Amino acid sequence: MSYIEDQREVEGTVLFDHRMAKKGYGLNKMCFSFNDQVGRDEFSKDEAGYCDKFGLTEIQKKAVLDKDILTLLKEGGSIYYLAKFAGLLKLNMQDIGALQTGMSVEEFKAMLVKNGQGK
Repeated sequence: MSYIEDQREVEGTVLFDHRMAKKGYGLNKMCFSFNDQVGRDEFSKDEAGYCDKFGLTEIQKKAVLDKDILTLLKEGGSIYYLAKFAGLLKLNMQDIGALQTGMSVEEFKAMLVKNGQGK
C-alpha cells in the first residue's frame, strides 16, 4: 500500500495532497505574492482584478472576496500560503484553528493549553 492509498480522513481537516496542490496552484501563488508589499498594495487596490491576474477559479475568487478561509482550504489553499492572506485580514493561526474546529478563539486557545501546545 502506498502512502497516498493509506491516507485516512480526519474530521475537520482538509488533506493537502498532490491533487489539492494542483487545484490551488494559482491561489497559493497569489498568496505567496503577499510576501511583498507591492503584492499587498496591488491586491488592496483591486481584489477581484488581482485574483484574475493569478487565474483563480470563480469559487476561489468568491472565497477570497468573502474572506472565507475554510472554503479556500477546500479549494486547494495550503495553510502555509493562506497564512499570508490571513495576515492581510489581521487573523493569526489560532484564529484559523478556531474557524476549522468551530470553536471560539478563546476555546481554541484553552484547548491548546490543556493539550500542552500553547500558553
